[in-house]
Amino acid sequence: MIGLFSHAAPPLQTKAQAGALANVAPDGSFEGYAALFGRVDLGRDLILPGAFTRSLGERGAAGVRMLFQHDPAEPIGTWRDIREDGTGLFVRGRLTLDVARAREVLALMRAGAIDGLSIGFRTVEGRTDPRSRVRRLARIDLWEISVVTFPMQPDARIAAVKRGDGALAATIRRGARRLCGMPGLRPLPA
Repeated sequence: MIGLFSHAAPPLQTKAQAGALANVAPDGSFEGYAALFGRVDLGRDLILPGAFTRSLGERGAAGVRMLFQHDPAEPIGTWRDIREDGTGLFVRGRLTLDVARAREVLALMRAGAIDGLSIGFRTVEGRTDPRSRVRRLARIDLWEISVVTFPMQPDARIAAVKRGDGALAATIRRGARRLCGMPGLRPLPA
């Protein structure tokens, strides 16, 4: 994310988490989970309950951007509600259909071609277990939540979209799992 931070600030991290979007309404509204607590993703991160509390208290839903593929030049909508619950980070947002890319994203979501959510953040507090190498994230500064093709967690997907049988989404999930298992391919460092 070039240009978002000064040279002294740590880089923005992107991380897809377990969760799913619900139905996408004709006006582009949807909801679901951008992150689920207690699950280790492909980058070996595990988000703890309460990790987003301070960031959301300071920034609120209006201060978290909805992007396409983590690209700051591709805002596609707004988040209406972002909150932690017992499951994870619940989000409710709406694609801005006056924006061409948002209309394309809506069409791709309905077709099952794009069905992932991914968070962009900076780690404020986290510790890595030396044995398991799992990083437990206790405090996160949340900057953005993106709709993505290949999330860090293969099961972070849209649950259902109007019009579509899900065959393409299943094919994409299988392809993502194969890519993650190929020798020499690793998730980008967080």
